[in-house]
Amino acid sequence: MEMNESSLSARGAEEILTPAPIESAADSVPAAEATDTTDAEETAEMEMTDAIQKEAAEHRTRPATPEEVIAAACEILAREAADIAGDDVRRMRSLWNAARPSAENTADGAEPDAEAVAAAVKQEEMFAAILTQIRDKKAAWTAEQEALRAANLERKNAIIDEITALADDTDNVNRTFPRYRELQDEFNAIGDVEPTEETGVWKRFQDARERYSDNLKINKELRDYDFKKNLDSKTLLLEEAESLAAEEDVITAYRRLQELHNKWRRIGPVAKELRDEIWDKFKAASAIVNKRYQAHFEERKAREAEAEAAKEELCAQVEAIDIESLNGFSAWDKATATIQELQGRWREMGFASRRANRDLFARFRAACDRFFAAKAEYFRNTREQLAANLAAKTALADEAEALKESEEWSKAGARFVAMQQEWRAIGPVAKRHSDALWRRFMDACNYFFDRKKKAGSGRRNEENANLAAKRALVDRLNALDPESPRSELQAAIKEIQDEWQTIGHVPFREKDKVYEQYRARIDELRDGINNGRRRERREQFAGAVARMEGDSADRERDRLARVAEAKRAELRTLENNLGFLSAKSKSGNSLIQDFERKIERLREDIAEISDKIKMLAR
Repeated sequence: MEMNESSLSARGAEEILTPAPIESAADSVPAAEATDTTDAEETAEMEMTDAIQKEAAEHRTRPATPEEVIAAACEILAREAADIAGDDVRRMRSLWNAARPSAENTADGAEPDAEAVAAAVKQEEMFAAILTQIRDKKAAWTAEQEALRAANLERKNAIIDEITALADDTDNVNRTFPRYRELQDEFNAIGDVEPTEETGVWKRFQDARERYSDNLKINKELRDYDFKKNLDSKTLLLEEAESLAAEEDVITAYRRLQELHNKWRRIGPVAKELRDEIWDKFKAASAIVNKRYQAHFEERKAREAEAEAAKEELCAQVEAIDIESLNGFSAWDKATATIQELQGRWREMGFASRRANRDLFARFRAACDRFFAAKAEYFRNTREQLAANLAAKTALADEAEALKESEEWSKAGARFVAMQQEWRAIGPVAKRHSDALWRRFMDACNYFFDRKKKAGSGRRNEENANLAAKRALVDRLNALDPESPRSELQAAIKEIQDEWQTIGHVPFREKDKVYEQYRARIDELRDGINNGRRRERREQFAGAVARMEGDSADRERDRLARVAEAKRAELRTLENNLGFLSAKSKSGNSLIQDFERKIERLREDIAEISDKIKMLAR
């Protein structure tokens, strides 16, 4: 039976080969079956493939300094415009942001070097100029390519129109067939058109060819020869498509498959009885490559999701560092080591998705910058405060040494007591000065009071009488009933305290002992009074909580949280100051005890506020 090509019109749509979409893992048909995928999507997928390869290479040899990033940008600028990827500028900017100097370089609080700042600004300007040149070069090449594709489209449409005219000239088959073959070769030799026009123009070209083949009475031998030549060409493409299943590089295999599809399009039809068979084989080979390509992207998305979750965790860890609670050089140094360890882990992680990676890096960098800015501010303020404290305490030590030989016992003694109070009010100094300065001051104080004690031996009887009076007051305190009405108990305590203040010195060796007895009983009675007050306040607060409406509870909880934080700060200050006092000095015992009592009261206040916050949260 004589063969003809009337069936080509029915198969024309199946010859329109477009890349298989990557959105659906179940879609494993070759690119020719994916009619819902536009050429624009094909272009986007190709760009995504380039980006994947570039990101992999970038991860292996990622520039780590501003100079290396500038060198990498210069290499991109030196490329041919066609070899510059669409995301090279964005990638270079991301690498620059990661490599340029940051606040971490001044983490120790030092002022940045002026020459270093000027050099950094110059590098920034140089880098911006290089990126501008890259963008301009790529834009000029893109415009040139768009004009070229527009001209190609016009030429291809003209060829289609001429083939259509030849198909309608049924009386000159022997004369027009050579021209028909020339037109096909000319069409195939013309370069690309706009991706959005590619499918449409090829479909019109295929329709014109099928119309020519189906409507003309072509010489049988000439037609059979054409069919055989086309079959040989498509068989070679089929063999190469089947060999792509063994290609290790999935991206290379996919891109090569697109080239084979483009070549398949340019080849004319084969004999009708062979069309379905050879197309099904080519489709099956394409499906294998497409499935591997789809699996590659799914695996890549999984890696990106894992990296995104890990980077979010690092951001959360940096943000969770309580900057306000860092008090002292060792605490800041420990937190700095933690930040640096997290930064090292960040650099070792892979990429998340493009947008997530950019947002997460901005979040991570902002958190690190906040930490190092706060550290620099703390160190600057601390150095200034320590210097002021050192000057004040040095002045007191000098005055004490100048006054220790005085024999104006009353006047000088009062001044020494005042100086000790002033010393306690001054904050800490740097540890390298603290011990020596404290020893100077206390040695001068002890020296004066030892002299005063020797000079005042005639007052021993008076001191013994004072000791007996104070012991009597301690006995009166011990006799007080803690269960007495609060107002009566407070009045009795106040009366005893006033009498205690009027009593003069006691023998030096007994003063700490009797004072401890006095202080311990006062604290015991006050604890009982305070516990009763706390119970009353708790009951009153519980009633107030029950009456709260709307946002009142939230506002009260926020207020209490602020009060608690202020008291914690005060507690940290007292605990820090306590560390500077030497327990070896007898003159410092009462001062240390005052600090300890204040610390204990603050802890009780904080516990009471915490209890109230818990009541508000119920």
